[in-house]
Amino acid sequence: MARVISVEMERFPIAGTFTISRGSKTEAEVIIVTIAEGGRSGRGECVPYKRYGETMEGVRAAIEAMRGPIVAGIGRAALLTAMPAGAARNAIDCALWDLEAKLTGAPVAAAIGVLPARPLETAYTLSLAEPEAMAAQARANATRPLLKVKIGGDNDMARIRAVTQAAPESRIILDANEGWTDQNIETNLGFAARHGIALVEQPLPAGKDGILRRITHPVPICADESVHAAKDLDALVGLYDAVNIKLDKSGGLTEALKLRDRARELGFGIMVGCMVGTSLAMAPAVLLAQDADFVDLDGPLLLARDREPGLVYQGSLVSPPDRVLWG
Repeated sequence: MARVISVEMERFPIAGTFTISRGSKTEAEVIIVTIAEGGRSGRGECVPYKRYGETMEGVRAAIEAMRGPIVAGIGRAALLTAMPAGAARNAIDCALWDLEAKLTGAPVAAAIGVLPARPLETAYTLSLAEPEAMAAQARANATRPLLKVKIGGDNDMARIRAVTQAAPESRIILDANEGWTDQNIETNLGFAARHGIALVEQPLPAGKDGILRRITHPVPICADESVHAAKDLDALVGLYDAVNIKLDKSGGLTEALKLRDRARELGFGIMVGCMVGTSLAMAPAVLLAQDADFVDLDGPLLLARDREPGLVYQGSLVSPPDRVLWG
């Protein structure tokens, strides 16, 4: 029976404004792929990301260009060579995983060896702002066990001090989003270490991070923009201590599983992260993150409203997806 594919663009308002070193946004723009076959359907959600040259229109066009192969029955393995890593492939790949689970009755969690899946403790992200405003954000979330703090400006030491004082019981990840420089990284890392920071994410621009091989790492350093797929990992040995796996970067769960396994072989710590999307985008990542060292899947918590049904969040605990949602 031939497949039927539909592609939809949706927008979900963010609660307030989400700000990182590269700019601000007030809504999450997502693309949903639905693939139907044999009376069942599977869905996948992606978030096009401007940093990687993606637009809503461009990603939609890339998905539409695959309509023929999808209708003809392309599988996940063939998809890896038919499309580059990125948001478009992610939406198709996750829809194929979901479709397979719906057709066979076997959950994705079983297929990837994480059944029964367990609830995970996710980080909660604080937007980049002036130190006083960031302290207020931290104070409001000081009962959360793990906070991810967006930095990457000229006043980062004041921000680090403000946040750690406002949330003294929380473990803290700093995410500079490529905003530090060769000139300030050693000072900033030393300051972060003295304030008990657990992890520093992508302090330098991707491809301009060679100094990381020559300096000490008083706080573990995690690659984000520097790593998309498993093929990127060998070049990062000696530069980074951990890698942040995001489905929109890897181009789906299939490549993300390969990336995770290869990263473990090479001795990297694992973070599973996300773009700002809905529960449908987070659901496969929750299964991927079952054995991760750090989990950052708070996208729906940053939205003014999530899709229904969504994931269940209790404080910072996110439960595995109900199969009605995905998988």
